[in-house]
Amino acid sequence: MEPELILTFTILAVTTVFFMIGNIRSDLVALLSLLTLVLTGIISTQDALNGFSNSVVIMIAGLFIVGGGIFRTGLANQAGQLLMKASRNSELRLLIMLMIIVGVLSGFMSNTGTVALLLPVVVSLAMSMKTSPAKFLIPLAFASSLGGVLTLIGTPPNLIVSQTLADYGYERLSFFDFTPIGLVAFVTGIIFLVVFGPILLPKENANKRERREGTVSPSEMARNYQISDKLYTVRVLQGSSMAERNLADLRIPAEFQLCVLKIERKSKEGTKFLPVTFQEMAGPNSIIHEQDVLYLQGDQDNIDKICKKYGLKLTERQWTDAEKLVSRELGIAEVLLTPQSSLINATIEKVAFREKYNLNIIGINRKGNYFLKNMSNVKLRFGDALLVQGAWSDIELLAKETQDVVVVGQPQEQASMAAASGKAPIAGAIMLMMLILMTFEIVPAVTAVIIAAVLMVITGCLRNMDDAYGRINWESVILIAAMLPMATALENTGGVQFLADGLISLLGGYGPLAVMAGFYLATMFFSQFISNTATAVLFAPIAVTAAVNMGVSPYPLLLAVSIAASMAFATPVASPTNALVMTAGGYKFSDFVRIGVPLQLILFIVMLFSIPFFFPF
Repeated sequence: MEPELILTFTILAVTTVFFMIGNIRSDLVALLSLLTLVLTGIISTQDALNGFSNSVVIMIAGLFIVGGGIFRTGLANQAGQLLMKASRNSELRLLIMLMIIVGVLSGFMSNTGTVALLLPVVVSLAMSMKTSPAKFLIPLAFASSLGGVLTLIGTPPNLIVSQTLADYGYERLSFFDFTPIGLVAFVTGIIFLVVFGPILLPKENANKRERREGTVSPSEMARNYQISDKLYTVRVLQGSSMAERNLADLRIPAEFQLCVLKIERKSKEGTKFLPVTFQEMAGPNSIIHEQDVLYLQGDQDNIDKICKKYGLKLTERQWTDAEKLVSRELGIAEVLLTPQSSLINATIEKVAFREKYNLNIIGINRKGNYFLKNMSNVKLRFGDALLVQGAWSDIELLAKETQDVVVVGQPQEQASMAAASGKAPIAGAIMLMMLILMTFEIVPAVTAVIIAAVLMVITGCLRNMDDAYGRINWESVILIAAMLPMATALENTGGVQFLADGLISLLGGYGPLAVMAGFYLATMFFSQFISNTATAVLFAPIAVTAAVNMGVSPYPLLLAVSIAASMAFATPVASPTNALVMTAGGYKFSDFVRIGVPLQLILFIVMLFSIPFFFPF
């Protein structure tokens, strides 16, 4: 064995061990492995960088953005509610339904696209059911791989072995030739995941993203502060003495103990029949106009007084909920005073919070006691929590303040959710367009994904490019990109050919079934570290040659290569679908090993009898 070949296998083995130990982040392990391959001269720098420009890597990044748009707009939640209703709130029934849906879809379209479509739905579902997405996401990824072997177009290895047969003068495999064997594998996989999944899958999800998505919503904050019965809406009538005056001159907080939260008015830019309504943050310099709608916080008696003095009309005696505090432009957040805050022992009026941060304080929580009126004279103390309201951009600026206050939760997340509200139909149309482009191969799959990702930003399903980039799980992207050059290293050193030749010489004397088993195991092993497409490309010609040399039909050997290449369950880098669910499910490398290896071994035994039954030697 050549020294370079020994070194390549050593690097692969050490990388695998570190992946399984899990003490070092998987993306860092992959990068260290890549650097070792470059520094030892096994691959060139250009070969190492090729992984980062690979279409699969770009597609995975784009799919995270598309999935983010599906989640942000609430489309995932809507689809999740339908699935939850169909499953009758049963986790087992939901798991089976999800696996069947994703498996059938994967038989006719991209596995990766199918998982990307359902990933945000499943996360949203799990949150609604107050359970961990980790119970569903690995089965989702595995079901997509199992479903891929149901048809000729379900997975690239199927197309590769069919083309290889044609190249060697044999009849191609038709569209549904894979279906009988695929059904056996699919049913076996579902039974295994239903029976052993609850035992082998992690029970809890420690994923940071789940915690972020599960933070308290703005409307829940408002309800926690019990301010719903203090919120009123009034209209400035024609001829009102308040019209054309600014809020600073009116001194509403001082005279009426009321807080003007926001102003809603119709823009003159709209048409007579379709006026444009917009909202603005109420500030000292805000000018009040006739027909403006003012959102006020305070007591009923003071509301009546201001209406009587200025000629206002009470349009809603009390808001039914606090949702009206939140819009695409405006929102609320909770902030805590830091120990060194300059606001401590000062009154709200003295610190001029609105002037400094352009935000209203609409509630104070002091150890469970809530101050909702006459707040301007309340002295702030360490430990106070303030409910603030204003423009999302100002809330985000406040979140960067570290000296005086700490913003609780993720205002950027909430701002993005608010900006995308009402755009679920747009996100659904973009998703459908992407799936059509991918299914009918109108454009390359990666192009379809990039188009969809860009449209998610342009249409406002994602707030901006920062929001889009924030949706990408870079750990998964770097992990795949850094491991792809391992295939180049194995090719350059002849590692795959070495093993294939060894299989034939070692097992050829035991008959074709033993050789088929050897090809299945070797393909299955390599597909855990290099793409299933590359694995099939490497092993398919060798399998045909081996069949010819033994004087048997090449079909069972090639079917073994195709199915084994698709059954990539034991590592998160084995397939893009595994990489997609890794972080969303909070999985470790060892989680894939724990459930993936037993599943692959059971499928190996089942396929050992099923393939020769449908395709005799």
